[in-house]
Amino acid sequence: MARAANKPLAIVTGASSGIGRELAKQCAENGFDLLIAADDPAIEDAAMELRGLGAAVDTMQADLATLEGVDKLCAALKGRPVDALLANAGHGLGHGFLDQDFKDARHVIDTNITGTLYLIQKVGRGMRDRKQGRILITGSIAGFTPGAYQAVYNGTKAFIDSFSFALRSELRDCGITVTCLMPGATDTEFFERAGMMDTKIGQSKKDSPAMVAEVGFNAMMRSEGDVVSGWKNKLQTAVASVTPAGVLAEQHRKMAEPGSGTH
Repeated sequence: MARAANKPLAIVTGASSGIGRELAKQCAENGFDLLIAADDPAIEDAAMELRGLGAAVDTMQADLATLEGVDKLCAALKGRPVDALLANAGHGLGHGFLDQDFKDARHVIDTNITGTLYLIQKVGRGMRDRKQGRILITGSIAGFTPGAYQAVYNGTKAFIDSFSFALRSELRDCGITVTCLMPGATDTEFFERAGMMDTKIGQSKKDSPAMVAEVGFNAMMRSEGDVVSGWKNKLQTAVASVTPAGVLAEQHRKMAEPGSGTH
């Protein structure tokens, strides 16, 4: 697709739906061209919507849990510099850890951590060479809580939250900003895909993905280190910071245990 040479380029992963799609819309509405990626054919529908907002959009359908998928995405850049990387791809998995298929658990780890870090390293090196760039990483307030019946997912987000702060510190003098977006439960396909629709948290009222994305995008553009979307989530993280881990795990169990929902 033809691109205006003077428009900045953003990569958004997990952009076929939910927070990722809304982040891509924020980029399009604020003057970025886009390379968007997901493992879902719906990425093409997202591209059509984004082009309607005036952005030049390229798509890549790839499994970003794999190094090969990330390499495929980076090859699609064809050498064009990346001004903003919005590393949003991720998914969850409900039920008890011993009851999960390990291939499914590993895919959560490889998507949320391995593929995310590999992409950040590959794109971040180019940003460092140019001494310019913005990185937004979608973490989660789940990273503050031991996630009984969601143990692998919460563990990956604890890793990502921590990694984001560390990377920001390493790059503080390199012209690159790193922002960690930490949403709470959001009205996306996340809980359905994770097999958690019979739980209290799966049936609870959730935040709008458009609101979450706007908060995250604005924080990235202001070069903020981290942002928690929604006042209830801010309160929850404050409480979590002074609550014993065992208590947090028990509280999470009551929300995420299979069959805990009310309807």
